[in-house]
Amino acid sequence: MADNEAANAYTWETEYERTWEVLKEDEEGSLQASVDDIIHRAKRKRLLNQISNVRLGMMRHLFLVVDMSAAMEDQDIKPTRFLCTLKLLEYFIEEYFDHNPISQLGIIVTVNKRAEKITELGGNPRHHIQAVKNLKDKECKGEPSLQNSLELAASTLKHMPGHTSREILVLFASLTTCDPRDIKDTIKLLKQYSIKCSIIGLAADVYICKRVCNETNGKYNVILDDTHYRDLLNIHIAPPPASANTQSSLIRMGFPHHQLLQSSGQEKPAMCMCHLDRNSTVNFSTGGYICPQCKSKYCELPVECKACGLTLVSAPHLARSFHHLFPISAFSELPGQQSTSGQGQRFCYACQTELQDQQTICFRYIGVTNAWRYTV
Repeated sequence: MADNEAANAYTWETEYERTWEVLKEDEEGSLQASVDDIIHRAKRKRLLNQISNVRLGMMRHLFLVVDMSAAMEDQDIKPTRFLCTLKLLEYFIEEYFDHNPISQLGIIVTVNKRAEKITELGGNPRHHIQAVKNLKDKECKGEPSLQNSLELAASTLKHMPGHTSREILVLFASLTTCDPRDIKDTIKLLKQYSIKCSIIGLAADVYICKRVCNETNGKYNVILDDTHYRDLLNIHIAPPPASANTQSSLIRMGFPHHQLLQSSGQEKPAMCMCHLDRNSTVNFSTGGYICPQCKSKYCELPVECKACGLTLVSAPHLARSFHHLFPISAFSELPGQQSTSGQGQRFCYACQTELQDQQTICFRYIGVTNAWRYTV
């Protein structure tokens, strides 16, 4: 009888979870260890869901389109949709360049039926993050224009090389869009240049947004809360599968070293090429990266030389991009009794962290002479 009552119980009775019990204090009374564990589990879940044996677009050109219409002032996400979006974008930009160091990113905002390019495509994360922070002082007003935003992004992406991926990610809060022409023509333009458009909705499902994503092989999602919002952004961090018409070609790259400019034994200051178009003397210095082909100076890598078009990178940048091609195998969970060695040691071989009794997650790689054990 009791089993029948449990089976016929209400949903909020049978699926009730005490979420506060997931967080446990450590010896010092801090919850940071539990929070870090939850974040780590979320990252592990994303890694396990990745599709293997798929050709990826490692050199990416992505435009972020941010809706700055009056709908972004709604407070269904605290403090507002707009402020929450800017905070998540700072995290997204850092992670994007951490996973795609030889890729480029640009930012576009749509406000009052117009589209404005905030930053050009570039590989400097600090420049983009500062531009996002500066958006806090701007006012959200009017209606957005999805068509103007897509055409502004496409006007730059269509000139990108065929071996790179061309992507647009739209953060759309409004339920309407004010466009000057038929947006179907814009969809044809995106398909013609193999530009993939993905949209994250902040309000509700919008038909035209879903259609744009479906016809350009993008992804369309609507957020549930701020946590889900962050998860949807994280989906676009990893390189996407390359399209069928992506070209394969050899790419010339330069590997400059940081050096000082000297003339007759004295240091010779010069302005770098990446700051020539700005009214600033901050980067008027004697050191920098010199292009091996045209001898132009740049203050940081990676970058595409404005004089000769050579891609300038460092060896670590290529190595960090290469790991997407050969990801490590999935970690396997082992009970606490099996994770110890024959001598009864309960420490990770790599980082010497003590293995806990209640949960031990290890990955074992049998090499030529030894067995390696890692905690994750």
